[in-house]
Amino acid sequence: MTSKTNAGNYFEDFKVGQVLNHATPRTVTQGDRALYQALFGSRFSLQSSDEAARAAGYAQSPIDDMLAFHVVFGKTVPDVSLNAVANLGYADCHFMKPVFPGDTISTSSKVIGLKENSNGETGVVYVRSNGRNQRGETVIDYVRWVMVRKRDKAAPAPEADVPHLPESVAPEHFHFHEGVNFKGFDLTASGSPHLWDDYEIGEKIDHVDGSTIEEAEHMMATRLYQNTAKVHFNQYTEGKGRFGRRLIYGGHVISLARALSFNGLGNAVLVAAINGGRHVAPCFAGDTVFAWSKVLDKAAIAGREDLAALRLRTYATKDRPCHDFPGALEKGYDEGVILDFDYWVLMPRR
Repeated sequence: MTSKTNAGNYFEDFKVGQVLNHATPRTVTQGDRALYQALFGSRFSLQSSDEAARAAGYAQSPIDDMLAFHVVFGKTVPDVSLNAVANLGYADCHFMKPVFPGDTISTSSKVIGLKENSNGETGVVYVRSNGRNQRGETVIDYVRWVMVRKRDKAAPAPEADVPHLPESVAPEHFHFHEGVNFKGFDLTASGSPHLWDDYEIGEKIDHVDGSTIEEAEHMMATRLYQNTAKVHFNQYTEGKGRFGRRLIYGGHVISLARALSFNGLGNAVLVAAINGGRHVAPCFAGDTVFAWSKVLDKAAIAGREDLAALRLRTYATKDRPCHDFPGALEKGYDEGVILDFDYWVLMPRR
C-alpha cells in the first residue's frame, strides 16, 4: 500500500545545500490584520491607521512586521519542522520590504547546517528562509535552527556542519521603505511622547502589562499562519508526551512581547532586524506573559534625519511581573524567563 500523506522530513532527510520550496502561497488580507489585532492587541499607530501611514508616505498601513514574519515562518513548517522537538533560535533576520493587504507571500528555505545530538535520537537543522511577495521581491530573510527527530536512531550521523552566524545585523545593512518620511510623526496618534533621542543605552523599561494565553487563542493564531507543527494542536498525542499538553508556538510569545512593548516603546514603528532569539522555556495555555526591554545600542542612520535605530533586548516571562527585570544569568536564566529576543527597531527622531 502506498501513502499519499505527508509524514514530514526527519533529521536524516536533510542535506546541506538542499533547497526546499514551500507550499502554499498566502495572500494576506485585512481579515488577517483584524484577527492578529484581536489576538495580540498591538497598538502601534503605523500598523493600525491608514491615515498615520499615509502621513508618512505609505499608500496604506502595512501589516504588522511580526505577522509578516509568522506567515513566512509558517510556510516552512511542513518541510522543516513538522517533526520538530523544539524551535531553538533565530539570527540574521532582515525585514526588507513592507507587506500590505493583498500581497501574496511565498517562502523557500536552504539547509545551511546540520548537527546530530549526542543522544542519537535528534539533530539540529539550520535553514535560511526567504519570504517573497508576488513580484518576487524579498520581504523577510532569516536563519533559524530547529531540533528535529530522527526517523531511525541507527541512521549514521552526518558530518557536523554548523554555520557561522553574525552576532547582530549591522545598521548599514538595514533596508528602508522607499518614499516614506517620519519627520513630524504624529505623537498624539501614536500615544507616546518619547522619540529616539529620549532613550539611553543601558536603559531598562518594564512594559508593566501582562497577557494570559488561552488555549483557543494560541491555536487560532498558529492556524492563522498555516503553521502545522503537531505539538501545538493535538492534545490526544501531546497528552501522552513529555509535557502532557499542547505547547505554545514560540512566535506567539514574540508577538505578545512586541505588543506589550508598546507601553514604553510606543514609537518603535518598525522592526528592522532580528539579531538573535531564544525560546528559553516552554509556555502553555493559562500562563500570563509579561515583558521588559533593555536598550543595548543606538544608531543614527546615514542620510536619514527622520528615523534612527534602537537595539533592544526584550525578555518575556510567564507568571512573573518584570519590575525586577529578570533575565540572563552567568549560567542560564532567572526563574520564569521564556523568551530572550535581541532586535533592532526604527523610531522617529526629533
